[in-house]
Amino acid sequence: MAMTFQEGPAPVAPQAENQVDLRLYWRIVVRRRWLIVGTFLAALAITAGYSLRLPRIYTASTTLVIETAAPKVLGTGNVQDVAESSTPFWVSKEYYETQFNVMKSRAVAHRVAQLVRTARDDKFLALDSVASEEARVAGLKALASLRAQIVASSEPATVLTGRLQVEAVKDSRIARLSVDDLDPVLAAAIVNAFARAYMEHNLASKSLTTSEASESLETQLPDLEAKLDRSALELSNFKRQHDIVSTSWEDKQNVNAQRFARINEELTATRVKKAAVKARADAIALLQKDLPEDQVSRAALVPSNVAATVQTMKLKVLDLRSECADLEERMLPAHPKLASCRQRLASAERALNVEVDTALATARAEYADIIATEKNLITDLNATKAEAMAANDFEPEYLKLKRAHEFNLKLYDVALKSLKESGLSGSTRLNNVTMLDAALPPGGPSKPNTRNLLLIGALLGLLLGLGLAFGLELLDNTITSQEQIEERLGLTFLGILPSFSDKEKGEGHRDLIVAEAPKSAVAECCRAIRTNLLFMSPEKPLKTILVTSAGPRDGKTTTAVSLAITMAKSGNRVLLVDADLRRPRVHSAFKVPNGDGLSSLILGRGTLDGLVKSSGIDGLSILTCGPVPPNPAELLHTQLFVDLMKLAAGTFDRVIIDSPPIGAVSDAVVMSTQVDGTVLVLKSGVTSKDMARRTVRALRDVKARVLGAILNDIDLEDRQAGGYYYYTKYGYYYGDSEAHQKDGSAA
Repeated sequence: MAMTFQEGPAPVAPQAENQVDLRLYWRIVVRRRWLIVGTFLAALAITAGYSLRLPRIYTASTTLVIETAAPKVLGTGNVQDVAESSTPFWVSKEYYETQFNVMKSRAVAHRVAQLVRTARDDKFLALDSVASEEARVAGLKALASLRAQIVASSEPATVLTGRLQVEAVKDSRIARLSVDDLDPVLAAAIVNAFARAYMEHNLASKSLTTSEASESLETQLPDLEAKLDRSALELSNFKRQHDIVSTSWEDKQNVNAQRFARINEELTATRVKKAAVKARADAIALLQKDLPEDQVSRAALVPSNVAATVQTMKLKVLDLRSECADLEERMLPAHPKLASCRQRLASAERALNVEVDTALATARAEYADIIATEKNLITDLNATKAEAMAANDFEPEYLKLKRAHEFNLKLYDVALKSLKESGLSGSTRLNNVTMLDAALPPGGPSKPNTRNLLLIGALLGLLLGLGLAFGLELLDNTITSQEQIEERLGLTFLGILPSFSDKEKGEGHRDLIVAEAPKSAVAECCRAIRTNLLFMSPEKPLKTILVTSAGPRDGKTTTAVSLAITMAKSGNRVLLVDADLRRPRVHSAFKVPNGDGLSSLILGRGTLDGLVKSSGIDGLSILTCGPVPPNPAELLHTQLFVDLMKLAAGTFDRVIIDSPPIGAVSDAVVMSTQVDGTVLVLKSGVTSKDMARRTVRALRDVKARVLGAILNDIDLEDRQAGGYYYYTKYGYYYGDSEAHQKDGSAA
């Protein structure tokens, strides 16, 4: 059969640092669920009662479209409102913020108060289309009450100031105006009155601004006209004095500049040509010094523009010289051919000489002409420059007169145009604010929002309940879980004993529930504890086991009796010793007389076999406390008690000892040093952590062997014990088998 309980001592599992155990939080919520539910319901009830007592407030809203400029319906001549043209922040965000503040201003509130006093009731309240007579009567009564407040107030605007809420619709030029009132009809009437009052105020402000601008322009226009005439006359006289007739001053300056630029270009070109001619003249002079007077050699000085002709003549002279030289070698000096050759040579040399002299004379004349041209250009350049400088001296005065005239002309044109526009704008009375949707009486109240209030109340109630639950849990200083036993006390967790009702224990004693209800959850848990104890020391069985607790009423006696019955049903011979020499209770559980017992044996009266009584359960014997001595601690310190424990361990398979609580007396501490192991019983939700730690410290101070701890009185039906509730399922596995009813070997 598969075992679902813990087979052996539970090791102390190391917890990861900062690890969050959500199951632990869930256990807290389940354990404190009634506190959380009660707090939640109380908060919900308080919120519901509060919301029902609040007055019902109705909110009426209207929307206005605010453009940055009034509509332009005067044609295509870009005629604009004078007020608009003089207000550069119309297209900015500040303009809309300003308008929102104007809507809530006292000036607009005064207009609303005036509308309320002078309005025709049905039309003002929009009741002319309302069929319900009750709505008409309620609206008229509310209007009459508001009128009375306005009339009675020394400052009517104070009655209405603060009622209006203005909200800008995101990413649009729409403003939403809202008013709250106890009467829905009156709320709609007031918000519509605010919208109309703001539109009238906006139009009146524009008209007033336009009118003031027109009056100012009419006053300034004659003066501007006189200034324009004076500036025109001064500019005309200046042009006449400085010979500026057909062209403007700028044109004259441009002509001088262009002339100066052309002369400068010609002078630059002349100087470049002069440099080239001068270089050639210098070269000619240099060559004339070094070359002989031979015509052929002088031909090298000829300029390049006539070099082709000279070169031809030069070649002819050279050819004749060669021919004559050849004839001189072959003929006599008086030979006619030689004489003819010499004549032709002389004629060619004279022609070449004339051509060379003419070319050189032309080059010198060209150089002289270039020098003369350069001087003339320099003279013209200086004259042009002087004329331009003279004109520049008068330029500041000319520009000043021109700017003054243009400014006066522009100012006069603007003033005249604005004067005409103001007249047209004032006559059209165009408004840049239009009502998009008029307010209608709301069909239901906007405040209080019962649904939101209940949601908030529920959320606050839930948070408060959880806060109280976790707060009480933090303040709870008792042992409630296996983790606390293993982590806080450092003990092995042996198992649990669940709480049980009178129905489960039947008609017998509550300490004998394991014997009378072997299929109960308590019996199953005891078998798990027995198994854990047996596996703690498999090589050297535990013969004597002391059962104690930190404080009274922790269930140590019930645990000791149940553990003894469980071990006896597994086939062991078990002796249950009632060592609580102050408040013995084992004899009452088994309904046997408490005559001579443990105290008698320690004092030397009687024998173990003679004083051990039958419990009525196979394999289980009991040794009652016997007469309560005045000095229990001294008796337990004697050697007789030590010898008695050895004798009992040799006679029986297991000896279970029920001792007093350690937190009350020191008897259990004394006995813990004389047994094989000690089992500590802790009552869930009752035993404090501090008392448990002191108990464990007291046992460890005397070097006692602490086998582990049992967590008693766990409410499995409530599932507050988390993982322990699975013990309730044990009966399902065993069914109604005879073997289980006899508890053959449950472990």
